[in-house]
Amino acid sequence: MSLASDDILTRPLGAKPTSGERVRALAALRPTPRMTVGLLVLGVVAGVSILVATGDPQGGEPVAIATIALREPSPAPVAAIPAPEKPVAAQRSADAVETASGVTVVRAGGGNAPSEAVVIRVPDAAPVKLASAPDPRLVERGRHGAIPRLGEGRVRALDIYARPDPGLTGPRIAILVSGLGIGQSATASAITRLPPEVSLAFAPYGGDLERTVARAREAGHEALLQAPMEPFDYPDSDPGPQTLLTTARTPENIDRLAWAMSRFSGFIGIVNYMGAKLTSDAAAFEPVLREVAARGLGYVDDGTSPRSLAAPLGAKARVPTARAEIVLDALPRPEAIDRELARAEAQARAKGFVLVSATALPMTIDRIARWSRDLEARGIRLVPVSVALRGPAGTRLTSAAP
Repeated sequence: MSLASDDILTRPLGAKPTSGERVRALAALRPTPRMTVGLLVLGVVAGVSILVATGDPQGGEPVAIATIALREPSPAPVAAIPAPEKPVAAQRSADAVETASGVTVVRAGGGNAPSEAVVIRVPDAAPVKLASAPDPRLVERGRHGAIPRLGEGRVRALDIYARPDPGLTGPRIAILVSGLGIGQSATASAITRLPPEVSLAFAPYGGDLERTVARAREAGHEALLQAPMEPFDYPDSDPGPQTLLTTARTPENIDRLAWAMSRFSGFIGIVNYMGAKLTSDAAAFEPVLREVAARGLGYVDDGTSPRSLAAPLGAKARVPTARAEIVLDALPRPEAIDRELARAEAQARAKGFVLVSATALPMTIDRIARWSRDLEARGIRLVPVSVALRGPAGTRLTSAAP
């Protein structure tokens, strides 16, 4: 190579090499075995250097790492096995479910509802609670025990002990069931089976009346006191001890009324127990009504006597007075009671309100309980008797005889 290089260097600038010079130059560039070995050694050294410098066993080539995971095959879906049906004997009847849940189901034929409809009536979340009794403001000690009195500011037992008036409009019926407190079975049935809007009247002769009346009021029923009064065929028909008589002096009748009023607390008014003769005698009856008014109570005539002077004498004595227009069980037969209940509905729709009375016969309690189940579905509401006595803003409302 040195000769070729010298020739190139010594040749004049721009002169082309001869063919011999080109042959010698190519021969000089052909590697010798020693040169080939040297080049291989240099390549190996360079590769090792790259590995040491980078730490990459792949020599810097692009690498992709993939992870392969083996999955178990998914199990085939299994069809759900339906739970076995309960035997028919274990299923409760519809009536039992309604009783346990407190929800009343009104089935087809429910009056205002379409014939194919099923109306479900859900009661209020919380039952109506009556004021506790006795209220110290409304009690005084008498010869026979605690009796009602008019409180300061003319606070009345009629207002305090009454079931709260929901202010309903439309056709309304108030029902008074009397004769309670004597027969335990009939009393318990009336308290538990009748709607709480039905008012209950207790005779003064029962045992443990305070507890019985308290239980009725806890169930939502208003309480009234039946005062024994003289009938026309007295003493053949005897209302019992402490009967108010037309032949007795006024102080004696007032004392007998006080005995009856001391028997229990929490009542809103007085109801006649018999008394056709006394209630038709103005001289004997008017002082009794004045005493009722002075005690902050109302008076309800049960409608059994057509001769009763309760309405005119009540207005004169300034006592809240109401008279039942229909006696449901005057004829104590199921079909007769049902007929009178239907008549009460008709009068409620025609007049807006009607007050009816009944006695605590098992048959009567049963017919009222059955009749009232779908009453609201027929567009009629039950209200307590105090609605007839208090009227708007606590004023007197008198029901005239039919």
